[in-house]
Amino acid sequence: MTESATREAYDAVAQLYADTFRDALADMTLDRAMLMAFADLVRGLGPVADLGCGPGRLTGHLVSLGLDAFGVDLSPEMIELARAEHPGLRFDVGTMASLDLADESVGGVLAWYSTIHVAPDDLPRIFAELYRVLVPGGHLLIGFQSCDGDEPVPHDHRVARAYLWPLEPMAALLAETGLVEVCRVGRAALEGERVPSGHLIFRKP
Repeated sequence: MTESATREAYDAVAQLYADTFRDALADMTLDRAMLMAFADLVRGLGPVADLGCGPGRLTGHLVSLGLDAFGVDLSPEMIELARAEHPGLRFDVGTMASLDLADESVGGVLAWYSTIHVAPDDLPRIFAELYRVLVPGGHLLIGFQSCDGDEPVPHDHRVARAYLWPLEPMAALLAETGLVEVCRVGRAALEGERVPSGHLIFRKP
């Protein structure tokens, strides 16, 4: 699926998405724990970029954990909602493929289910861009829908075409950029979810 098609798909459901997931984190104990661990690892290293921030719910959560966080999203409609719901925070329209950020300018990157729509062959370019903007010692936390096996598989995501990734191939792809693995967590699908999830934390040396 093209970037423009993904943008249009999320523009069309922005308000529904915001309403559906606004308080979802309250019931996700393990997800909150990963976000807390990430916050502890990057606190004091500089600004933190929430890439694919949607309506800004996790950007706001990161700020509540003491981080200087800002959000970037492909969808202008999502960014408009994020700015309305979190008026004191920074949100920009942008793409992970070409971030408007200087080299080594952020202490942390959160990519929370925001790379799932990227075709597998395009992910190395995305990960290279995330590596570029991280400071040495900075950390990336990535969340994604996962599966068993050795290769990513197409997923019938309700908004736009997406892919499920086994943890090991995703970790190997991140390691190829030069990032170093810190932690991996696979969790079963929660009530209301159709597939399991994977969470990885990687550090830039």
